[in-house]
Amino acid sequence: QVQLVESGGGLVQPGGSLRLSCAASGFTLDYYGIGWFRQAPGKEREGVSCISSSDGSRYYMDSVKGRFTISRDNAKKTVYLQMNSLRLEDTAVYYCAVDRHIRSLCVLSPAAYDYWGQGTQVTVSS
Repeated sequence: QVQLVESGGGLVQPGGSLRLSCAASGFTLDYYGIGWFRQAPGKEREGVSCISSSDGSRYYMDSVKGRFTISRDNAKKTVYLQMNSLRLEDTAVYYCAVDRHIRSLCVLSPAAYDYWGQGTQVTVSS
């Protein structure tokens, strides 16, 4: 069955870096868009970044542009989120998800995604 497992979260100081991984199984990663989302306490889940299956187009929420980079390794069935220059406001549980609809470009709306991982905690604190 479809499974997504996130890892790589942790505690980091402001300005630090983390690389999150999303290991996929039960489906062919190349075929579908993958998104990273986050949810802070008391806030709604928001789209951080996504990568399209068709041409690898990447999209980012405004607040992470220039700091975060999404990438995929289809051979390893893994999607990564490299997070640099982390800020206090990046603290959240981070989730990856797969959109198994046929789209030319990925979208950052959580409602578009079918399967989700369990999440990994990222805490930015001094």
